[in-house]
Amino acid sequence: MTDVLARATVGAALVACALAVWGVHSWVTGRARQQELVDRLTTPGTPQTPGRRRRFAGLDARVRRTRFGRGVERRLAVTGTDITPGEFTAALAAAMAAAWAAAQAALAPFFGPIAAGAALWGCFAFLSWRRQKRIEKFINQLPELSRVLANATSAGLALRTSIAMAAEELDAPAGEELAKVASALAVGQPVEEALGELQERLPSRELAVLVTTLILSSRAGGSLVGSLRNLTETLEERKETRREIRTQLSQVTVTAYTVPVIGVGSLLLIDNVRPGAIEAMTSSGLGRAAVVVALALYAVGFVLIRRMSRIDV
Repeated sequence: MTDVLARATVGAALVACALAVWGVHSWVTGRARQQELVDRLTTPGTPQTPGRRRRFAGLDARVRRTRFGRGVERRLAVTGTDITPGEFTAALAAAMAAAWAAAQAALAPFFGPIAAGAALWGCFAFLSWRRQKRIEKFINQLPELSRVLANATSAGLALRTSIAMAAEELDAPAGEELAKVASALAVGQPVEEALGELQERLPSRELAVLVTTLILSSRAGGSLVGSLRNLTETLEERKETRREIRTQLSQVTVTAYTVPVIGVGSLLLIDNVRPGAIEAMTSSGLGRAAVVVALALYAVGFVLIRRMSRIDV
């Protein structure tokens, strides 16, 4: 009786160990598949670097569920950066903390929150800058894109096939964006909707003209080859015009960034000449008000110079 009970106990223990090993293996495999699915689907439009380890996975999952995280995710999707909302949030918090500590140590405690706010603005301005650079790079590729579509159409290929072929031949960002359009068309999405989403991701006048030409040709027919070749010449001319305007306004752009730097540099110079002057100035209400007004005037000057130097072609 004792031997039978011992054998039953050992058998039950072996079965329990086998079930435990199977459960751990299933959990690890499922967790890996879940993370892979999250990386592939939760950040549409963001290129994924093969083999890159994702940091702050727990923070990323929590941030994505918030309104702030969804907004950051949409911004990151159109910048072409391989950054998750959790990584951006962690970098944002680190930048704000570092700016707060540096301003408090170099100037005065009053400038800590101001520097943190400037770091917050700078991080989101970086996203806007990356988005604008991606749009400009895509605009520079539009003449080549129009030429590839014209050649493919003249060879007798359908518009869907021409877009897929252009996605393979062109470099990023045009190749990546056209690959999304080709994938949308492959699953049955209408041409108008697929090209409309492309225009929403990368808004520009040049792309709007190209999208309108393709949509009208797909609806009403007509000589798409001739329209695309004429559009190619027009886009080449606009590209050269934009380059000339950017060269002419380069000095104004540098001035816009130099003015705030001069203001901050003057504060550092005053504190270097007379140590403790900035802290003494910000210890009173009048001095704080004067600093806030001065910083606001510098910000207004920066915005006005940037607005005056912005010429849409």
